[in-house]
Amino acid sequence: MRSSARHKRLKLKSEINVVPYIDVMLVLLIIFMVTAPMINKNVDVNLPQANAKSMQDKKEPVIVVVDQDGKLYLTLGTDKRQPVDVATMQAKVGAFVKVNPEVSVLVAGDRDGKYDGVYQVLAQLQQAGVAKVGLMSAPESGNKK
Repeated sequence: MRSSARHKRLKLKSEINVVPYIDVMLVLLIIFMVTAPMINKNVDVNLPQANAKSMQDKKEPVIVVVDQDGKLYLTLGTDKRQPVDVATMQAKVGAFVKVNPEVSVLVAGDRDGKYDGVYQVLAQLQQAGVAKVGLMSAPESGNKK
């Protein structure tokens, strides 16, 4: 008799229990928040505005030049421009920036060169530990191609 009385008092609820769904959602949110910074594969570049003024730095910048053929040239501070390979450029610029973290690092690409060369240099500078890279350009002249 007792068990039949218990069944009569319990009524079925037609509500959805959302607590397990909220738990799963919060776990997924935490997983995405932790893994999102690790997926960053892009190269951060601070591009100048259209009406940008020339930079006035107290220190001489580090300049990496990519010519039309994809060859690299490096100018560290007041030194002369030297031809370098990729590994040497990464090592020298990385060491120079670690010693002088406030120095500007600029990339100059040849107008007729391939964009891929400049992009590869930006990626290699990021791997060398350079946080901010600027792109050099010449002032626009009156005659256009």
